[in-house]
Amino acid sequence: MIATTSSVLPASFMTAARSWRDRTLAFAFRTGRFTWVPALLALGMLMAARTSPFQPAAREYERRELTIPMRDGVRLFAVALAPRGATRPLPILLVRTPFDAAREFKTAELPLPLRELGEDGYIFVTQDVRGRGASQGEFVTTRPRADPKDPKGVDESTDAWDTIEWLVRNVPGNNGRVGVTGMSYRGWLAAMAGVNPHPALKAISPQAPMSDTWLGDDFFHQGAFRQTQAVPYAAYIEGTNGLNIPDYDQYQFYLRLGTLDSIGKTTGVATRPSWMGFRAHPARDDYWKARAMHEVLTRADVPILFVGGFWDEEDILGPQIGYRTVERQDGRNWNRIVLGPWAHRGWSLPGGDSLGPLRFGSGTADHFRKAIERPWFAYYLHDKGDGRFPEAWAFESGSNQWRTFDAWPPKAVSRRNLYLREDGVLSFDPPAAAADGSESFDAYPSDPAHPVPYTPRPDDGNGFASWMLQDQRFVDGRPDVATWVSAPLTEDLTIAGDVTARLFASTSGSDADWVVKLIDVFPEDVPDRPSMGGYQLMVNADIMRGRYWKGFDRAEPIPPNTVVSFTVDLHQQLYRFLKGHRLMVQVQSTWFPLYDRNPQRFIANIFDATPGDFRAAEHRIWRSPGYPSHVEVPVLP
Repeated sequence: MIATTSSVLPASFMTAARSWRDRTLAFAFRTGRFTWVPALLALGMLMAARTSPFQPAAREYERRELTIPMRDGVRLFAVALAPRGATRPLPILLVRTPFDAAREFKTAELPLPLRELGEDGYIFVTQDVRGRGASQGEFVTTRPRADPKDPKGVDESTDAWDTIEWLVRNVPGNNGRVGVTGMSYRGWLAAMAGVNPHPALKAISPQAPMSDTWLGDDFFHQGAFRQTQAVPYAAYIEGTNGLNIPDYDQYQFYLRLGTLDSIGKTTGVATRPSWMGFRAHPARDDYWKARAMHEVLTRADVPILFVGGFWDEEDILGPQIGYRTVERQDGRNWNRIVLGPWAHRGWSLPGGDSLGPLRFGSGTADHFRKAIERPWFAYYLHDKGDGRFPEAWAFESGSNQWRTFDAWPPKAVSRRNLYLREDGVLSFDPPAAAADGSESFDAYPSDPAHPVPYTPRPDDGNGFASWMLQDQRFVDGRPDVATWVSAPLTEDLTIAGDVTARLFASTSGSDADWVVKLIDVFPEDVPDRPSMGGYQLMVNADIMRGRYWKGFDRAEPIPPNTVVSFTVDLHQQLYRFLKGHRLMVQVQSTWFPLYDRNPQRFIANIFDATPGDFRAAEHRIWRSPGYPSHVEVPVLP
């Protein structure tokens, strides 16, 4: 039985309400302030929809609720939006979600991020995964792949296969072709559809997929626990009432609770499956590898379009490592990537002409949906166009232009080292030997009782989407933040590809975190935008937990007062540092409360740390011919 409903509300009204609702729920998800939602929702209903030059008008759709059987008898709920008055069979575009399909397609109005695609004609379907929304079964976060030899085994790939099989057989008016897309967790689900794909599946677009949630996405970054993302996730997805944060300042909330054990118990997430997984598997063992997208999606059996943002605060690594992995076996030339100047899901919003303080001079998000995503899907699902797509599309901030490449990262780059030098100088020239032959260093204190904030306080959770764009002057000058800065550039400098920090460091303790930031320092005088004078913009940044200095699969104490080599992946970027700007590198050892505090005394499992385990320590960054700490950047000619 297929139930049908249709929308009677104006498109502008529903677009405004949905856009506001998504922002409000995102804020509530991070802060636990769900009591704000009803009152603010009433206000949001009155807001007018933001428009843009490329925003197409809404078409009329018929809404249908579907119940789709899986091979093990579990039934999954879905909602289809079929264009009214279609004159030819249309392909199906599927989005699988853990976030309530009925809410995502609440009415017969097509959501804004899909409008450009809708111009070519699709039957859109969104489906609740097992155990979520109105679907039966048990929900498992990033469910591991079942044994392919087990005919009764089920996972997200088999569920996608069974869903596609049912859709092409039972949904009227389809042409037998299916595409799958989605952002964030939905992006991971889109990728899983490409593992042993159904014959009718012709294209997938994993957008900001949460690929490796230990290595560089939602839950850990190179071993450091991302508590302000992971705690609300466990409370919201696997709990009942979400996360309650009574403090206005999240920094104070997490510092007051102290240890991870206390945080888990106080917030109620200690018994949630995800939290128990975090605690039982603090290193990158088989538990995390089984859940990592790039461990199972290793080749393009269907065309793939990875999409990501250079300032994605949630899933920056996913599209980059996913594309890189598939590219190694892309014999059919089906693997593509788009990287733009966006925060998480920024390409799905209207405009995209700015991000935080940055101005791009054009609607980068509109351009992606109109000129890249739409023709890409149209070629594989509608036979439109010639299919001559570049290997990579990337937006170069600074010069503010889209560029295409026949390889990503570009092959033409030269690897150059930005050395941390004496007197706080950053230079492409390597350090010189000291007259007495001694090795040189810069030292700074790190006290877990007074961690460096990741965003200006008070941290009410509302600035999470833009924290990577914050002016870093709010921590510059702190004694626990070491800084090196270059002379003003005499010509533009463009980096394209992987940025990596290689630190030679030591600690008076037996564990330490290393946060490294590559920063663009604007001139003090910016005539057309005085507010940008002296602005310190993070271009690349990330954190690495020092205990994994011998490998991410095992923790080892750092020998106290001993120089050790640490590698910190700062991920990819396409960015032009303009003439007159300066380059800066900051190194620190806390980034709170985004990441948990390292006790700085080796504990086998930091989730078991007690208040007495946290110790202040002195860290040293060495900078000499024997220990040349530096940031490696890929420079375009």
